[in-house]
Amino acid sequence: MERQTRRRRRPALSCLECRRRKIKCDRNEPCTNCISTRSQCSFEPYSNEPVQVTRQQPQLGNAWSSNPAVSPSVAPIANPRDTPVTPVESGARLPNRAIDVVNPDIRNLLQRVQKLEDASASSRVHELSEAGIQDSQITLNKTRMLGSSHRLGWSGEFANIWECYLEAMGEGNGTSFQSAETRPLIVEIGELLQKCKVISRALKVGRPSRSLSTHDFTMVPPAREMADVMANLYFSAFESSHRILHIPTFWTEYQRYWDNPDGAPVASRLKILLVICIGYSLHDHGNTDAGFRNMVHQWIHSATMWLAGPLEKDRLNITGLQVHCLTILARQIFSFGGDLVWISTGSLVHTAMQIGLHRDPTNLPPMSVLQVELRRRLWATILELVMQASLDRAMPPRISFDEFDTAAPSNINDDEMNETTMTLQPHPKGTYSTTSMQLLLLDSLPTRLRILQLLNGLHSQLSYLDVLALSTEITDAYRACSNFMKEHETAGVTAFHRNMTYYLVCRFLIPLHCPFANKARTNPLFQYSLTVSLETAMALISPEPDEGFARLIAIGGGMFREGIRYAMTVIGVALLSQVEDRRRDGTLNRNFNSTNLLKKSVEDMIALAAERIRQGETNVKGYMFLSMIVAQAEAMEAGTSCEYSNAQSARDSLLFCYDLLQARAANMSGFDDADFSSVSPFGEQEGYGADFDLNFFLPDTGFS
Repeated sequence: MERQTRRRRRPALSCLECRRRKIKCDRNEPCTNCISTRSQCSFEPYSNEPVQVTRQQPQLGNAWSSNPAVSPSVAPIANPRDTPVTPVESGARLPNRAIDVVNPDIRNLLQRVQKLEDASASSRVHELSEAGIQDSQITLNKTRMLGSSHRLGWSGEFANIWECYLEAMGEGNGTSFQSAETRPLIVEIGELLQKCKVISRALKVGRPSRSLSTHDFTMVPPAREMADVMANLYFSAFESSHRILHIPTFWTEYQRYWDNPDGAPVASRLKILLVICIGYSLHDHGNTDAGFRNMVHQWIHSATMWLAGPLEKDRLNITGLQVHCLTILARQIFSFGGDLVWISTGSLVHTAMQIGLHRDPTNLPPMSVLQVELRRRLWATILELVMQASLDRAMPPRISFDEFDTAAPSNINDDEMNETTMTLQPHPKGTYSTTSMQLLLLDSLPTRLRILQLLNGLHSQLSYLDVLALSTEITDAYRACSNFMKEHETAGVTAFHRNMTYYLVCRFLIPLHCPFANKARTNPLFQYSLTVSLETAMALISPEPDEGFARLIAIGGGMFREGIRYAMTVIGVALLSQVEDRRRDGTLNRNFNSTNLLKKSVEDMIALAAERIRQGETNVKGYMFLSMIVAQAEAMEAGTSCEYSNAQSARDSLLFCYDLLQARAANMSGFDDADFSSVSPFGEQEGYGADFDLNFFLPDTGFS
């Protein structure tokens, strides 16, 4: 030990309690901190006596000693909290430097500094780091649970529209839409809703899923020429983002099937028919494809029944997983129970894990290079399907990165490997191949999984700082995808690929930002969330021109419907909010390009909703609500009654939708007026019904 003395050069002006807590003291008697914590505030008299400082030489030896006993030669270090503090007597003289605090000017200055610090701690900038969304309430709709990402946090903007709908359904509070001019319209709206419900259910009676029969539908493909076109459409569009098949192997099976259709295994026949029907979704056949569409539904139903049947060994393999992935994709494209695929993805994950796809092939017994790549591609596709279904249903993804170690697929073309390939030479990541799109989606998969865990977790707390960080990661990931696709546009990247990649990645931004975007009107610090949500929504409904992708959005269900539904909600809220702000500011007479652009976007969505009804959709409520949004915005601009405008718009839109449904029914054989009356409008709620479930525009009203 060596001892030396030193003098304290600067007196301590803070009170003993603030010095112990290592916080700033305002030097008042008592100080503000001690008052807030109800502590005894005391100051230590300044002394210029020498202070004994003991320095201990460092000891050599093992830092992680197994003997916890303290060496007798080393004195224990006293805890300053255990040392009693003697307060300054009331008559004791303060230290010389502390006397300056009594000076009014200095004291005033210190108080001003303290006020600034307190204001900074309580400002909205400080609240930004603390803002968050905690566990949201759960809504049960029919037999399904809707979480936070379905309700999007909107309430006030759709209040009048929602009240109109409730009054028409006989569930209102009886205080609105009671005037002499609106009440007859409400009654007519209720009657039209029931008529549309009856005809919609009658249209769905012929679906294979509505029958209890176990009849095995004849799995007969179309003509060879049409089948070739559809299969090529599938590989040119969907297979790039959802790597399910090895292209050369499929074409070999395809040719073998046409050479001997009756001798092909059931799994191979289902695989070929599902590829044809998914490719069919991109081909425009006009109004003459009703028969083919029914055939497609039969194929999907057959595949679903085959997967749901007693588990056989021919299903517990790579081919069975390929059929399962194709079936889930087809169900969402053709609205064949597309809103319930989250349930099916659970079975898909379990089956994949049962045969070891969650483990990298390097940890499994030796297998061919082709099998290694097929397993990695299929696992990546399964993860993508799980992520999308979890987002749509606001349910946990049921998978985490702690549960698998499968590596990403190699960046290689399909024609560069087969069953005899012994070694692979993957291309650099910047080189385009048939696997590039899947690898780009995999880059953003960890970020999207964290978003789902925060949005749909049971006890998750989503802070705004998390939102900003995750949003930046998603934006950077898509920017990297966009730059890659732009560089390799001549290598085979199409507008469909660009639209699909943006849709799968960036649609996560809307449910991520929407809870905070709703707060932007009262807290400008959340304006960024409102901007991101609106820009993403506008991009989703206005994709790059492509006939195939436009048709997919017009007929698609599942994830291809939910993303558009989110966008419709965001744009509708933005339009009504902007018109309301202009009304309050007295600027309704001015020409605002942004308002006109939003109104034009809603009108485009109205046209899309009508086209979806023509293509097989039975949800007339979407068309009705969008029409009411435009009517309410125009009524607010004109200063007329919103109730009358909404009621009249709802009545007119339902008349239009009813005519569309009747036209569809007229084109189906065996349909007449008796069919409509035979279906009770008060029958059992349908599990697959998407016509009148309350998941399109759900305000907070009525769910408190």
